[in-house]
Amino acid sequence: MAEVVVSKAVRAVATITLSRPEVHNAFNEAVIGELTEAFQDAGRREDVRVVVLRAEGKSFCAGAEVGWMQRTIEYTFEQNVADARRLADMLRSIRECPKPVIARVHGAVFGGGVGLLGACDLAVAVESAVFSLSEVKLGIIPAVISPYVMEKIGPGAMRRYALTAERFDAAEARRIGLINEVVPTVEALDACVADLTKALLGNGPLAMAACKRVLREVLAAKSWDDIQALTTERTAKQRVSDEGQEGLRAFLEKRRPRWAGPA
Repeated sequence: MAEVVVSKAVRAVATITLSRPEVHNAFNEAVIGELTEAFQDAGRREDVRVVVLRAEGKSFCAGAEVGWMQRTIEYTFEQNVADARRLADMLRSIRECPKPVIARVHGAVFGGGVGLLGACDLAVAVESAVFSLSEVKLGIIPAVISPYVMEKIGPGAMRRYALTAERFDAAEARRIGLINEVVPTVEALDACVADLTKALLGNGPLAMAACKRVLREVLAAKSWDDIQALTTERTAKQRVSDEGQEGLRAFLEKRRPRWAGPA
């Protein structure tokens, strides 16, 4: 039985749903594999322009499943490396998905669940959501998720919450940059996700993919000379692309670009 539900794209929006409410949508090997496949597929599909990641039940994601953790106790070092690599590949498939990814967040978000938010482009949470980088309480560390989370919240907040494993609320998650918006109710949560989706659908799909890629490359660049060469080349490449030409002409001609559809 699939534990990640992928909806058909509706008006160019694909919804990927964690569907293990009985265990608060905790990860195991199957979930990691299905999420990786789902995001890779969404990235390839021409009918998808935005991806929404959501969850069923009381929690968004409570981190690692107890049964999975029990199995890893018996793993060798090499098996643990392979296991951690699968989690890293899953997070990378989200971060590098060429389509913008919005996380719809509620309930508990612990451990690897926080890593999911770090990998997504945008995240909206209901104000009752609770977050924790809880790994050190179990004598392990949030190493695999750290680059994704630290990219969002910065090294200072990462050091505090990764070391203390304390819980924090949605207001604090927004303050440190893990969450973009906090809303009071589930109804408001859905409305906020819809508003963000609408904004994204108004943008050039190839431009958004190129934007995601150049932001990753800028972070990985080693010098300002590299950054300057990279960003000037990417700017020129997008301007002369079919989409760039259409967008600029539509703006100057005071009309909607083709990808935005009729008014």
